[in-house]
Amino acid sequence: MKQRRFRALACALLVAFCVPVTGQDATDAEAPRPCADLRETSQFDFWIGTWDVHMADGRKAGVNVIAKEQGGCVLVETWASVRGGTGTSMNYYDPAGGQWVQNWIGADGSLIDIRGGLQDDGAMLLTGFIQYYGRDGRRDFRGRWTLLDDGRVKQHFEESADGGDTWTEWFIGYYTRRGTDAR
Repeated sequence: MKQRRFRALACALLVAFCVPVTGQDATDAEAPRPCADLRETSQFDFWIGTWDVHMADGRKAGVNVIAKEQGGCVLVETWASVRGGTGTSMNYYDPAGGQWVQNWIGADGSLIDIRGGLQDDGAMLLTGFIQYYGRDGRRDFRGRWTLLDDGRVKQHFEESADGGDTWTEWFIGYYTRRGTDAR
């Protein structure tokens, strides 16, 4: 009798641990990929890659890696400047809001939350705010990414301390794909 109970318990445990694993594998293989079918999620694909980033005067600013992850639902940015600064952003298309969103956090305490979309000229324009840990207030902030004819991407960030009446350049960088000549 004890042996029969043991076998029943062993079978129950085997089923409990094996069936979900098998079921999970089948579910993953057949999982829908909604972002792959949504046209807007590809609008920022021109920024995907491993890039050497240079200032307008040619000085190297750093290296940036942009990867499409989570079934094509998010672009993850990993930045490393030549001066040792780092940062990460998540960029995704919000179908409910009908816009792109970037959330950035830098090792220097910078927080960026900007939103927007693809413009008629093909550039991605996102606006919102920047804030720093340990500082009061926040500033209006905007970024523009433009695919240039030579394959580089120009990234232009500006901030405003007066509610958008005037804008100050925060960063201008030219992205060149790794393995190609910087121009």
